[in-house]
Amino acid sequence: MKLRPLHDRVIIKRLDSETKTASGIFIPDNAAEKPDQGEILAVGPGKRDDNGKNIVLDVKVGDRVLFGKYSGQTVKVDSEELLVMREEDIMAVVQK
Repeated sequence: MKLRPLHDRVIIKRLDSETKTASGIFIPDNAAEKPDQGEILAVGPGKRDDNGKNIVLDVKVGDRVLFGKYSGQTVKVDSEELLVMREEDIMAVVQK
């Protein structure tokens, strides 16, 4: 099943969080916080302004982004948990 986001929405896959602290202590899954970084899997066509002109998004597929802890809507596709959120909920793009 493929998802195609509409308007200014993006599909994001959360990146795996660290399971070990810097001092070597392992963190169990139930105690770990959800990561606030992800990779963009799909991007919508953009938002329309008052004149009907399409405003293209600043992010693209493959970008690694930072977002708020409670941003977006979680959806499950083919047993994989993904996030659907608006571009405005993305705080930053992580430069490589």
